[in-house]
Amino acid sequence: MAGALNASAHRQDIVSDPVFHEPALSLALTEVAALVGAPPPEGTHANERVAGLAAIDRAGEGDLTFLENPRYVEALSHTRALACLVAQKNLARVPEHVVAILVKDPQRSFARVAAVMYPKALRPESVCGTQGVSPGSFVDPSARLEAGVTVDPGAVIGPGAEIGGGSLIGANAVIGPSVRIGRNCSIGPCASVTHALIGDRVILHGGVRIGQDGFGFAMGAQGHLKIPQLGRVIIQDDVEIGANSTVDRGANRDTIIGEGTKIDNLVQIAHNVVIGRHCVIVAGVGISGSATLEDFVVLGGHVGVVGHLRIGMGAQIAGSSNVNDDVPAGARYGGTPAKPIRDWFREMQLIALLAKRWQRGERAGLAGGEARSGADPRGEGKAGDSATGKD
Repeated sequence: MAGALNASAHRQDIVSDPVFHEPALSLALTEVAALVGAPPPEGTHANERVAGLAAIDRAGEGDLTFLENPRYVEALSHTRALACLVAQKNLARVPEHVVAILVKDPQRSFARVAAVMYPKALRPESVCGTQGVSPGSFVDPSARLEAGVTVDPGAVIGPGAEIGGGSLIGANAVIGPSVRIGRNCSIGPCASVTHALIGDRVILHGGVRIGQDGFGFAMGAQGHLKIPQLGRVIIQDDVEIGANSTVDRGANRDTIIGEGTKIDNLVQIAHNVVIGRHCVIVAGVGISGSATLEDFVVLGGHVGVVGHLRIGMGAQIAGSSNVNDDVPAGARYGGTPAKPIRDWFREMQLIALLAKRWQRGERAGLAGGEARSGADPRGEGKAGDSATGKD
């Protein structure tokens, strides 16, 4: 054990740990260039091979890195990487010992290379190396599984469920009665899916909860009467939902998550919510019932969205904001309550200015009071008269 720990510590400069993320293959620099649509390297570098991927400040010999954030420009001059994916604006900053691969979008290009070199890291896999259906799982006889489905130990698949080929049902996951799951999906360990229709290539990470009751009660002085939640959850193709996030089923219509939407960990999506295509929802967000997000909406971390409102297409909400009214398409909002981001910035600047003025005024007032009280060491004069009511 100590040897393993020491080996891991020794390789801290490698971004992809060789124990957990062994590369499927190495690539020649000419292959990397072709993959990202870049001009091929010239001379002796053309056939050099990329053995791994790493951040600029951790890259070693044989590693490919990329430069996107200007904060790392200085680190580029000291990198030991074999090659760097770089945009035109930073091309001249690449040191001579590093092969520059010119691309329009370095981060996306890096992602393309990583997907080819480390395909197993793209989605959760069987934690037990299971092939087919594990004898330690339970699959109801009426469930239908296409060829190529993997079911890990402890998983439960209920009656009438249907699962498409190439999909994985992780250890101790629960798939409820009549649930439909498409092809090439990954349902992570201990996830649960009920009352749901799920498309192709959907990833649900460990602990995700799909299709449980929405929070619906008819409240009254004699107690709160539970409202049956009679809708479903519909998750379209290529959606990814992070660990321990929850999506409640609809109360009287469906909760819908549109194609290509990416949801981070610990997100709560309430009943009847409709989320459009290719939205990005960062960790800690809470979306109240019957809210609608149109396509390409971005919600920063810990945003709260009030129910029954609409956020327009392409709108972006800054982290920790609270949205309590409709947001127009393409708008950038922030604050509590959320408002156009320029207005929010102006308010924060004004509050900071007022606070500084108040602090200066308070200090000036204290200094003035001390000067006045110290002018007459006997405590007499106007100050004394005021105290005795003779002002």
